[in-house]
Amino acid sequence: MNDMPDGAISQLGEEDHPIIHSDRGCHYRWPGWISRMEKAGLERSMSPKRCSPYNSACDGLFGRLKNGMFYNRDWTGVSIQEFAENTFLNCFVSF
Repeated sequence: MNDMPDGAISQLGEEDHPIIHSDRGCHYRWPGWISRMEKAGLERSMSPKRCSPYNSACDGLFGRLKNGMFYNRDWTGVSIQEFAENTFLNCFVSF
């Protein structure tokens, strides 16, 4: 369960502090997850309780991006800056 966040955290530069969105799942309250986020300087975000439209909007957006961009691709060597400026916007606009 921690391989993916640990791998992502290892790619961050000292000035990178993305916001991590959660749906209030068990990992969000797990002490190991909380300490990882705090140690990496990441901001945690979550949906308000009983707010399905908010959560479904986030899940829909990130689900589409994940399917379209991350599966069957190797992003090794692409900086966060390159990803944000070029790849993310191009892929998002094409959806």
